Amino acid sequence: MLAKTGVELLEICKKHKISLSEYAIRCEVEEKGLTRDEVIEKMKKILKVMISAANEGMEKEVYSVSGLIGGDAFKLYNYAKEGKTLTGDVTNLAMAMALSSSEVNASMGKIVACPTAGSCGILPAVILSVGKKLELDEAGLLKGLLAASAVGIIIGLNATLSGAEGGCQAECGSASAMGAAAAVEMMGGTPEMSLDAAAIILKNVLGLVCDPVAGLVEIPCAKRNAQGAITALCAVDMVMAGVASKIPFDDAVSAMYKVGKCLPPSLRETALGGVATTKEGLKLKEKVFGK
Repeated sequence: MLAKTGVELLEICKKHKISLSEYAIRCEVEEKGLTRDEVIEKMKKILKVMISAANEGMEKEVYSVSGLIGGDAFKLYNYAKEGKTLTGDVTNLAMAMALSSSEVNASMGKIVACPTAGSCGILPAVILSVGKKLELDEAGLLKGLLAASAVGIIIGLNATLSGAEGGCQAECGSASAMGAAAAVEMMGGTPEMSLDAAAIILKNVLGLVCDPVAGLVEIPCAKRNAQGAITALCAVDMVMAGVASKIPFDDAVSAMYKVGKCLPPSLRETALGGVATTKEGLKLKEKVFGK
């Protein structure tokens, strides 16, 4: 039953008249030999960790071990409570949650690397902010997580989720695509619409490099998590309004993989290019590790 492409995924969903989340459950049951209840319980544990990491940085200032980042989720959350934001409550909550998870990760806290540690804030931020907006219960949030996994599997099978292999487009890009697909299902969209949203994301992040300052998953990673969450929400609104992706999901995944292979090593998590080697980037590296 495991689909290897987006086309196969849609064919299976159409044939069995199931959603992406239901497909994900059935795959886990079939591939891992788990019961349906065991799959759900496993996802509940994952969701619990995501909720904790997404909220910790909003409730108090959390700083990374290096001291390079921290306190931004707290600032953004409190700013949003003033009611003066340009982009509204949902987007600001999503950004704050994404930053929070990134800060918890950098402080050696507990997070869910979904799909990677460097992009850990995006999917939780999207699912939780959308869940709050739609007033969904735990089952609704789990539905989003499962739908995201269905899309993540296809990306992993046909491209890469690694920044060292494909740049940040493979990490934050994939996480954002997964989040967009999840949110579409949470809003009642079809599997086709979910893949359209994911495709739109991947097209928009092509070429995004991985250039961590001082080699740490902090700068610019944390803010890319915030941006990735918002990009996902924007794609969801486009798709729910009836906007389709002219480039199919499978083609977008293929393009992302090919572009990643074209990126020089200096732009694939080595900290030898991009913002990591700017004047300030090098100063920050020296601050952490010395000359």
